[in-house]
Amino acid sequence: MESTIGENLAKIRREAQLTQEHLAERSGVSIEVIQKLEQGRRKGARIPTLNKLARALGVPTSALFGDTAAAAADREPDAQPLSLVGVRQVLTPAAGLDGTRLVTRPSATPPTQDGVRRAVLAANTVYHANDYAEAIRIVPSVLTDAGALVDATDGDARIEAHVLASQAHTLAGRLLIQLRQLDLAHLALTRALDHARHGGDHVTGAAVVAPMCWLLLRQGRLAESEQLAVQTADQVEPRLSTATPAELASWGYLLMKAASAAARDARLDDATNMLDLAMAGAHRLGGQPVPSADVLGCDFSVEGVQQMRVEASVIAGQPDQALALAREVHRSAGVTPSSRQRHRLDVAWSYMETSRYAEATEVLQDLAARAPAWLRQQKYARDIVQSIAAGRRRAMTSELAELAELVGCSR
Repeated sequence: MESTIGENLAKIRREAQLTQEHLAERSGVSIEVIQKLEQGRRKGARIPTLNKLARALGVPTSALFGDTAAAAADREPDAQPLSLVGVRQVLTPAAGLDGTRLVTRPSATPPTQDGVRRAVLAANTVYHANDYAEAIRIVPSVLTDAGALVDATDGDARIEAHVLASQAHTLAGRLLIQLRQLDLAHLALTRALDHARHGGDHVTGAAVVAPMCWLLLRQGRLAESEQLAVQTADQVEPRLSTATPAELASWGYLLMKAASAAARDARLDDATNMLDLAMAGAHRLGGQPVPSADVLGCDFSVEGVQQMRVEASVIAGQPDQALALAREVHRSAGVTPSSRQRHRLDVAWSYMETSRYAEATEVLQDLAARAPAWLRQQKYARDIVQSIAAGRRRAMTSELAELAELVGCSR
């Protein structure tokens, strides 16, 4: 059986000949948290906390991770209010002895390229609008029609059908990650990558790898996430002088994913270097639109890189620096609503860390008004609300109580 975070922490601390008190003083993490982790009385800790402990011990954050499956389960609650039966029927179909799969959602009419392309675009629009219930409803038919189109075509038309099928499965994967159905998301993204290979489109393939890196981060697989992002970025790296907007976006977005993993592994300098390189690509891209940016999921622009700098500072435990960088973020094309929302959570966290509870609550209230379905799915938001409630000396305000109810936590 794999060791837990607490067991690894205790082992590394003893090898460094540090007492719990010394580690608390060196890391800035309270001795109560360290004791609870080592004794197994605390199920998990946020990456910034583990980052502080890792830096104090002189090891990468990934050295503290033990049973990643258990860690993921601790961080990502299982309960889901949305039914995934339709998605499961398509991604994990029932089959008989002869291998024949049951057709669960036959299309009334044979799918066409234009029809599938419109369906993929429409499904992405719904996803980016945070309407997860509607996305879950329509994604099964999009996947089914995309698969049927591949089976019904040949030659160049089949290559394009594979590209569309890859885009459909990538959307399904991103949606399932958002809903914390990580094993099912891995299956969807693996199939998306298979279709991308058959389609021979490296931009589409890179668009699959980016959410796979996101998934690995959710599972605590930091080194794998970074390695996959860097390896793929090297494979698709374009010449900045001649690259198309889609090529620049797919390459730069992978560098951002690699930087995210490096920051979580307590290597802020490496993350900064990757973001500097990504920023060069973002400036080269300028304001050029990226074709099918929503479908590709390549959330790449100057604003996107700036947001990642803020996230890296949050992970490094530098809330004042994060707030200073956040003031430099300017809106630009190519950033999806969910990315801007995630950035606002970083701002709320930084306000909370600097005891500016009213400002943190105001940010969360704005998110609750704009994207309640999205906010409800964010464990990060629950952590912020709980931390605000714990830090306040007065009773919980009605606004904070409403937020606590929305994100599913209680004081």
